[in-house]
Amino acid sequence: MTKEQNEKRLERLKAIVRSMPEKPGSYQYYDADGTIIYVGKAKNLKARVSSYFHTEVDRFKTKVLVSKIENITYTVVNTEEDALLLENSLIKKYNPKYNVLLKDGKTYPSICVTNEPFPRIFKTRTINKRWGTYYGPYSHVSSMYAVLDLIKKLYQPRTCRQTLTLEGIAQGKYHVCLDYHIKNCGGPCAGKQSPESYRRNIEQAKEILKGNTRGILRDMREEMELLAGQLRFEEAEEVKRRYLLVSSFCAKSEVVSHTIDNIDVVTITSDEKLAFINYIHVTEGAINQSFTFEYRKRLDETDEELLAMGIVEMRNRFGSTSREIVVPFHLDLGLQGVTLTVPQRGDKRTLLELSLMNGKQYRFDRLKQAEKLNPEQKQTRLMKELQDALKLGRLPYTIECFDNSNISGADAVAGCVVFKALKPSKKDYRKYTIKTVAGPDDYASMQEVVRRRYSRMVAEDAPLPDLIITDGGQGQMSVVRQVVEDELGLHIPIAGLAKNDRHRTNELLFGNPPVTVQVKTGSELFRVLTQIQDEVHRYAITFHRDKRSKRQLHSELDDIKGIGPKARELLLHRLKSVKQIREASLETLTAIVGPAKARLLNAHFKGGENE
Repeated sequence: MTKEQNEKRLERLKAIVRSMPEKPGSYQYYDADGTIIYVGKAKNLKARVSSYFHTEVDRFKTKVLVSKIENITYTVVNTEEDALLLENSLIKKYNPKYNVLLKDGKTYPSICVTNEPFPRIFKTRTINKRWGTYYGPYSHVSSMYAVLDLIKKLYQPRTCRQTLTLEGIAQGKYHVCLDYHIKNCGGPCAGKQSPESYRRNIEQAKEILKGNTRGILRDMREEMELLAGQLRFEEAEEVKRRYLLVSSFCAKSEVVSHTIDNIDVVTITSDEKLAFINYIHVTEGAINQSFTFEYRKRLDETDEELLAMGIVEMRNRFGSTSREIVVPFHLDLGLQGVTLTVPQRGDKRTLLELSLMNGKQYRFDRLKQAEKLNPEQKQTRLMKELQDALKLGRLPYTIECFDNSNISGADAVAGCVVFKALKPSKKDYRKYTIKTVAGPDDYASMQEVVRRRYSRMVAEDAPLPDLIITDGGQGQMSVVRQVVEDELGLHIPIAGLAKNDRHRTNELLFGNPPVTVQVKTGSELFRVLTQIQDEVHRYAITFHRDKRSKRQLHSELDDIKGIGPKARELLLHRLKSVKQIREASLETLTAIVGPAKARLLNAHFKGGENE
C-alpha cells in the first residue's frame, strides 16, 4: 500500500469514527477480506475507537492492528454491562485474529442444570449442551451467586459428583455425605428423598432460572393454604419460608413490572421513504423479545396502515398469543380477542416509550450507516431540515454569512463566508475594508458590505445565494433587509443567529418581523448553523488582526520608493531604528546598502545635502 493509499484509508476510517455515537456498545474491525480481526467494547464508542487513531499511539501491536483495518462497524447497547456481554459473544462467534479468546483466562459464567437422572445445578464457564441446559451468562458474578443461593435454600440440589442410578440406590451403593447432615441436601443417593420429589424441585428451580417466579409464588401460596387447611402447620411453615425467600429475591430483581404479564408493545418511527416498527413482548413482568422491522415505502402509506401490517407480521412471526397490544395511537385493527391499548401513564406508558426509543435508535443507526457510505446524504438531509424549518421555497444550497470586526472603529473590516451544501466554499470567501463609515457603527458597516457585495453580483449577473445569515438578532436582520430588499429589490431569505446574555448562540430568527424558529440547540442542524457563525467570526477577526499588524509594523522606510524589504531589514538590523538611519552619514549608509540605495535614503531624509 502506498503512502497516499494509506492516508486515504485512515481518513475514511476517521470519518466513520466521527459519525459514531457517544454510547456504550461493541465495535468490530475488518480487514481487506471482510474478516473481523478485532472486537472491542466501550462505555463511549466514539471516544474509545478514536483513541486508536491518535498520532501519539506508540504501542507496536496497536499500530499493527490499525494498519490492517479496512472497515469498522459497531453495535449500540443500553449499558456497559450489555456491551461486555455482546463483546464476549462476538469474540466466541468470530474468534478474531487480534483478540485473545479469553483475555483473563476466563469467560462469563453460566448456570448448568445437568441431564442426569438426579440433576446437579452449578456454575460453569464451559458450555457443552450435551451435558445439560445452560442459563446465563452472568456478567455480575454476585447476581449468579444470589440465584444459586436461593435455589440451594429452596431445593437443596445435590453437590456431589457421583453418577447416581436408580439401580445403585436400590442396592445401597451410595451413602449420604455431610451436606445431608447439615440439611443442605435431601439425600436422594441413599433413598432419603424420592426421585419424583427431587425432579419436582429441579423443575421449579429451572422456572426460577428462566425468571418465571410468578407461577412459583402462586403454586407455593396454594400449597401453603392447603397444608394449613389440613392442620399440617410445620409443613406449611416450611413452604412459607420458601415463599418469603422467592418474594425477597423478586423484590431485588430488575423487572419491568410485577403487574404486567403477556402483552405486546408495538411502535412506529417513519420518514418519507422508510418506516421502522419495533416489537417488544413482555411476559412474567420482563421483556423476553425485542425486534425492529424496516419497511421501505412504495406509496404514501400512513403510519396507521404500516403499524397494522407490522402487528400482524410480528405476531405471526413470533407466534404471540397476547390478548393485549400496547400501541402509540388508536388503530382500527380487527384481531379477535385482542385489546389495543393507548396508555397515557404508568408502566405501560413506560414500555411504549422504551419501544419508541428502540425504533428511533434503529432508524438513527441505519441513517448513520447510509450517510457513512454516502456523505452527501447527510448534507441533503440537513438542508431539507433547514428548508422545512424556515419554510423556504427551495433547498438552501448556497448560504452566505457576514460579520464585522474593528476596535473602536479602527481598522474596520468585514468578512463574508460562503457555504455550499453546508460545506465551506473558501474560494468564494470575500474580505472587505470598510470605506464609508467613520467610527464603530456595526449597522452602517454591515449595510456597506452587503450593498457592495450584491450590487456587484447583480452587475456581473452572478448567481445569488439561497439564504443570508446575519451574525446577530433583529437589528442586523433589519439593516440587511433594507439594503437587499428596499434598495436592491432582491428577494433573498434572511435569517439571524441571536445570542443570549452569556454571549452564546441560542436561537435562530426568521421572518419579517423576525420570530424564533423552533430548532433545538443541541440538534445537528443547529450545530451546523453555529459552525457557519464561528467560521465567519474567525475569518473576519483574522483579517482584522492582519490589517492591524501591518499598520503597527509600518515605518517611514516603507514609503521610500526603491527600498525593498531586504534593504529595510538590513538597515534596521545594523542601525536599530529609523532615527539612527535618518542621522547616519552617506558613507555609513553606502557601507550597508550600497551607493544607489544610500543616495535614495539621503535624498529622502536630508534632501541630498551631502551629495
